[in-house]
Amino acid sequence: MGDNKDKKSDDFIVCYAPTMITTNGIWQGDNPLDYSLPLFILQLSLVVAATRLFVFILKPLRQPRVIAEVMGGLILGPSVLGKNKKFANAVFPLRSAMVMETMANVGLLYFLFLVGVEMDITVLRRVGRKAVVSAIAGMILPFIIGATFSLLLIKHSEGDMNQGTFVLFLGVALSVTAFPVLARILAELKLINTELGRLALSAALITDVCAWILLAIAVALAEKESNSLASVWILMSSAVFVAFCVYVVRPVAEWLVKKTPEGEPFSDFYISLILAGVMVSGFITDAIGTHSVFGAFIFGLAIPNGPLSFTLVEKLEDFVSGLLLPLFFAISGLKTNIALIRGSYTWLILFLIIFLACIGKVVGTLLVGWIYQMPLQEAVILGLLMNTKGLVEIVVLNVGKDQKVFDEESFAIMVVITVIMTAVVVPMISAIYKPARSGTYYKRRTIEISKFDGEFRVLVCVHTPRNVPTMINLLETSNPTKKSPIYVYVLHLVELSGRTSAMLIVHNTSKQQQPALNRTEAQSDHIIKAFENYEQHASNISVQPLTAMSPYSTMHEDICNLAEDKRVSLIIVPFHKQQTVDGGMEATNMSFRSINQNVLANAPCSVGILVDRGLSGLNRLAANQVSHHVAVLFFGGPDDREALCYGWRMMEHSGTSLTVVKFVPKDQEFEPPRRKHSMDLDEEPRVLTVQTDKDIQKQLDDKLIHEFRMRFGDDDSLDYIEKVVSNGEETVAAIRTMDDIHDLFIVGRGQGMISPLTAGLTDWSECPEIGAIGDLLASSDFAATASVLVLQQYVGGLSQSEGLESPDSGECNHTAPQEGKF
Repeated sequence: MGDNKDKKSDDFIVCYAPTMITTNGIWQGDNPLDYSLPLFILQLSLVVAATRLFVFILKPLRQPRVIAEVMGGLILGPSVLGKNKKFANAVFPLRSAMVMETMANVGLLYFLFLVGVEMDITVLRRVGRKAVVSAIAGMILPFIIGATFSLLLIKHSEGDMNQGTFVLFLGVALSVTAFPVLARILAELKLINTELGRLALSAALITDVCAWILLAIAVALAEKESNSLASVWILMSSAVFVAFCVYVVRPVAEWLVKKTPEGEPFSDFYISLILAGVMVSGFITDAIGTHSVFGAFIFGLAIPNGPLSFTLVEKLEDFVSGLLLPLFFAISGLKTNIALIRGSYTWLILFLIIFLACIGKVVGTLLVGWIYQMPLQEAVILGLLMNTKGLVEIVVLNVGKDQKVFDEESFAIMVVITVIMTAVVVPMISAIYKPARSGTYYKRRTIEISKFDGEFRVLVCVHTPRNVPTMINLLETSNPTKKSPIYVYVLHLVELSGRTSAMLIVHNTSKQQQPALNRTEAQSDHIIKAFENYEQHASNISVQPLTAMSPYSTMHEDICNLAEDKRVSLIIVPFHKQQTVDGGMEATNMSFRSINQNVLANAPCSVGILVDRGLSGLNRLAANQVSHHVAVLFFGGPDDREALCYGWRMMEHSGTSLTVVKFVPKDQEFEPPRRKHSMDLDEEPRVLTVQTDKDIQKQLDDKLIHEFRMRFGDDDSLDYIEKVVSNGEETVAAIRTMDDIHDLFIVGRGQGMISPLTAGLTDWSECPEIGAIGDLLASSDFAATASVLVLQQYVGGLSQSEGLESPDSGECNHTAPQEGKF
């Protein structure tokens, strides 16, 4: 009997239904929610929908995406919708938890692999001492606070858990800072390119690295039996695995890179081998006792930066970050039942922890600020920024729950703490930090007002390396001289997508020959090197490269703020369309168009939109052999005067020939100018001005044209032509008859100008931001395929009547006294 009893205790019955994965269909009477695959698809769809909904809701509040993803899980989980038992049992039954968590952890595994691929540990060698001290100070006090309050929370965890492990997990969760989330918040607050922003990012990168080390130690110590010998073996095995990745995996990966010819794609076999290696690494570290994400992360660090890392990121990031990772965050919300946080005492402890942990970070950074004599406001803001939470904290909490460090209530408390601490960062900093826009009026906001014997400042915006050659050629044609040197601010516009790969470019500010961390930085390096090479071979030109990282919706703020800070006279932005092989024009990114429209509406100076069709023929090493044919089409108004003044600058270049075509209305060809009249009334005499704005503009136009012809009338490189036309149709016909020899057309946008010469053209314009004439020249059916520069003159705060009175306005003279440099 005893033997039979023992035998029965060793027997297990496993039931498996062959049709449990997929359904035969509702027409066969099956309920799709009874089968794992359709149920998982529904769950994933709900998670993505809930996440995107909260992203949309929280966008005006500038909250990071991790908040929206956790909130989506909270809504679907037992805290809100999950309270309905029918909904919970139908959509999120307990039997589906294994499939969801498995897929979520696979996504987490590959995301941590990508984080490792994109992270450059050598950056840590280049961070300053202030960043190291800030990171340490920002970790120690919150860690101590977590250890103190663990005494109050330990009673909520399982009784057989080692308190030291609980303290370690709680301390890590409270003390670390999320590097990617912080970078996005800094960009939203327009702090990412400031000294404070760089300090915060450097400190956050250090705390991230420390967090992964502490997490590995915490998992190794999280043994139910508190077996110290097992913990030692786990740590030793982990060290062996790290050494294997450094001394075996990395050399093999470098060999694969060398074996693949430059410019050729990597073999699918190599990519598959690496992706399988992620799984193997996760299996090994899980088997030895540390979490599988640790193995994936270390394996990713072993992949060298360069073409191989670019390929892996391109193949994985969108799918992993956009679909599987939100599932992991949402599951954290699904596991969280806020209703378990019961009693005023528990809620008091919760908010006390949040308050003291935030204060701990702030006090730590205040100490750093006192040591390094930082302003008080900056030290407080740095402390608030260091309270940003994200991926690492959620991973720590989930690992802690899996290891039975946190019970349901403690886990719910920690999730709420993480969400609240991150959510309050942006509102608090927005309330404290009020950047004072100087708003200082500076005179040289236009080309027309700028002096040729003074510095000419230009802000050149670039999206991709394709924009670079024509921009450089345009600058050289702009004729930098000793009397009028050109100072160029080159701004690489990078979309802030929330990816780690987009963030790291901000941190890598070293000028040393370091490999690019990602494709974005590789493009930025290419752009910077091209302009630096131009600066070395050109005369009287200075280049300062910068990077603006923002969502496309707010990128124009970076452009306009920089233009005002640097007091530039002209912003040049690329057109949103580019030329195709067959000569047509296709849109590259419609967001670029929105950026251009916003810049036109908010710029503190003149703006030029460059339609790039290749401004060819320039040899920077032999600039005296340059031969450019530029045409200025003049209809009248502020924008056209700006275009003529830019042509004036180019005319000074020995290798540039200029054609100015002035279009004259037939009915106004001989119209005499109106004068001011006075009327004697019975009361006090008054002067009645009957001169309209149109008359003022015409006088300004005539004055500039007269000065221009007086200056260059005898110059053989100038062709001045007047064309008399009656309407838009004749204007188009006249433009089409122009010789196809021009490299560049310069035209005014024509904002606010109503002219019979362009009547009807605006109705057919596809792109009003470049005006009716610019749209015609940029269209694919226009015979000439020259580049087009469309200029809009800054008129805000400038009086046109003053332009007639002042010798400094309405003309581009060489004899005016030079303005002081700023």
